[in-house]
Formats: sequence, structure tokens, C-alpha cells
Amino acid sequence: MFKNKTVATLMFTALLGASNLSGAEMVKNIVLVHGAFTDGSSWSEVTERLQQKGFHVTSVQNPLTSLADDVTATERVLARQHGDVLLVGHSWAGAVVTQAGNASRVRGIVYLSALVPDSGESVSGLLTRLGAPMGGMEADKNGLIWLDNPADFRRVMAGDVPEEKVKLLTASHQPISASAFDGLVSHAAWKEKPTWYLMTKDDRALPYPVQQKIVKMTGSVTEQISSSHMSMISHPAEVATFIERAARSFK
Repeated sequence: MFKNKTVATLMFTALLGASNLSGAEMVKNIVLVHGAFTDGSSWSEVTERLQQKGFHVTSVQNPLTSLADDVTATERVLARQHGDVLLVGHSWAGAVVTQAGNASRVRGIVYLSALVPDSGESVSGLLTRLGAPMGGMEADKNGLIWLDNPADFRRVMAGDVPEEKVKLLTASHQPISASAFDGLVSHAAWKEKPTWYLMTKDDRALPYPVQQKIVKMTGSVTEQISSSHMSMISHPAEVATFIERAARSFK
């Protein structure tokens, strides 16, 4: 476990109140990893804001075919970074960055309403352990789970996102393999590296009480916003600021 999480929490709290962060040390490379049913374009408004702040930002395009495949895609992007990295994962990608975050150049991990397994655990195992087993998602004959109906996507994922944006999201929708949720994390990077977790209080995909259980396990520095699961779409400024403050907390 990261030994100085109390110090990190105090440092982060101090940064929350800072009006000018330009003099702080920071990790300049930020790698964003999308979750299920979306692609890298879901980060576009957050990416723009972080780039304006001087960060080098890369968004991974996950195949969503298995945990191992998504980790490999993320590791390829990490290998192209010059210097330290802050790794950010949303939703399903919490499992991806928990594994890929073991890379030496990853200084810390930001979770955004994310699923965060322990070592030797899968996402389905995590949800069962937390009393929120997966249900209501049926795979097609090819073993893929879809959420490409705009009304269903908005109901589950994006209740505070305007309809026109939901239609854009479902136009670029990516299904996820049902078997991906059974992939095991070999070693959870959050045990050694500092983590931050942005909790979404109006989340219908990953309910807030489940998120509370996750952050109790990880000991992450946390903040809460009133948002649906797709906070990077409905609250891009708040999400970008949260990521920026995490990146600037390193000395």
C-alpha cells in the first residue's frame, strides 16, 4: 500500500484551495482510458481542457475484447510516453489501469466512477464481493454486450447528458465482450501507487454506495460531484480540474 496517502490527501486538499497552480511540480503526461460502450472520443472535452493547461494527453482506444487486450492496448500507449505518467481510467477501465498501472513510468492512478478489483480478482468477482452482482446485461450470440440504444444509454449511463450528445455517444458505441468481466487482475497497482477517485453521486451504472465501498478499500484521495456515470461528458471542467490537481500533487 502507498505509505504516504495521508500526506497525499493533505497535499491534495491544499491544492484544492490554491488559486494559482502554475508553480507546482506536475506529471506532464496524462493517459486516458475509456470504459465499456464508449471509445476514446468520450474524453474529447476533458482532453482539450488539459491540453490548454500544458499537459501531453493521449487517449487509449480499447478493443474491449478482454481485460488482457485492453491492458495491452494501454501498455502500448504508456510505452510511447516520454517521462512519468498519470494514468486515468473510467468505469470498466478501472480494472484496466489497475493492471497497466504497474508500469514503472506510471506515478499515480486516477479513477473516475471506476471498477477497481483487488489482486487476483475480476470485475464480476469485485461486484459480487461488494453485494452488487452484475445483472441485466445479456450478451448476443457473439458474446458481446451492447448498449447502443440512445434511450437505454441515457437511462443507465448518461441521465444528465443532453439527448443530442447521447446520440453522438451511441453513434460511436463500442460493445464489450461479456467474458472481459471475468478477466483477473494479477497485481493491483493501487496497493503501491497513489490513487485518486472521483465519485459520481447520481450514477445509475455504478451506484454511489458501491463506489464508497471501493474507495474504502483503495484508500484513494476522493472528491464527489453530482453527476451521472458519464461525468467526462456532463461535467468536463470538473473532471479535468480533478485530474490536473492530481497531476500537480507530485513533488
